[in-house]
Amino acid sequence: MKTTNQFYAVLFVLLMAPATFFAQDEKEAPRPQYMTMTTMHWNMDMEDFDMDEWKSVEKEYLDKVTVKNEHVAASSFYLHQLTPDNRELVYVRVYNTWADIEKAQKRNGELEEEGWPDEDARNAYMKKRNTYYSSYHTDEIFATLPLVKLVQDASKDMICYVRTSHLAFPDDGDDDEIKKVMTDDFNKMIKDNPLIKGYYPHRHAWGSDGREIMEAYFLDSMTDLDAVFKGLGDALEKAYPDEADRKKRDEVLRKYFTGVHGDAIYKFVAGLSK
Repeated sequence: MKTTNQFYAVLFVLLMAPATFFAQDEKEAPRPQYMTMTTMHWNMDMEDFDMDEWKSVEKEYLDKVTVKNEHVAASSFYLHQLTPDNRELVYVRVYNTWADIEKAQKRNGELEEEGWPDEDARNAYMKKRNTYYSSYHTDEIFATLPLVKLVQDASKDMICYVRTSHLAFPDDGDDDEIKKVMTDDFNKMIKDNPLIKGYYPHRHAWGSDGREIMEAYFLDSMTDLDAVFKGLGDALEKAYPDEADRKKRDEVLRKYFTGVHGDAIYKFVAGLSK
């Protein structure tokens, strides 16, 4: 029988396993390990808000700073679709190492000066950019997990369904037991599902709740997401045709997860991603 500490050790191994973010060629893609998630809020007092203008402003920063920052492996924006707060938008950046998070911040400052060499022009741009957002935001850091299905085409907006689950940390936790179920689920129900264009699991590294594991599913439309949900029962029976195997799978999941989860749906903004 393995101890809780051994189970934590296995999760640490999963945390450190590299996973690729958006990429056309997995062999040539960077292998980020850490992801910062900044949840911002729109400035609701901005009377002349225009979505296209906002995209143009952020695209300028993307081109002049983020794309040129060698410490940022990937970045993307996500807009509220079905979440508890319609004001929120999420800004995600991915890094190869923890140290790159700090290095990227310093490099951003250097690239901002290069991109807007005139100080007045730079200050004017930053002021304009900041007017789109309220002063309140939250930051968390997540570590990528290895079971990844890469998005092959990030050139168009997509639906991003995010499921947040919570680990239970059983005293008799067995790494092989939970890894097998998670790997089987991925291989049998996610990897070859044509409606799921991408799948990125990640778990807490720094933030408010150390139990969290998030799974991000990328789909072309809400219709496709609905189809995935409606087909879950059939997909589960196809993946585990023996009822005893399905029961064992459910028992393992109940052992390692609390059963409490949250759901959110965002829109991935294609033109603002690195």
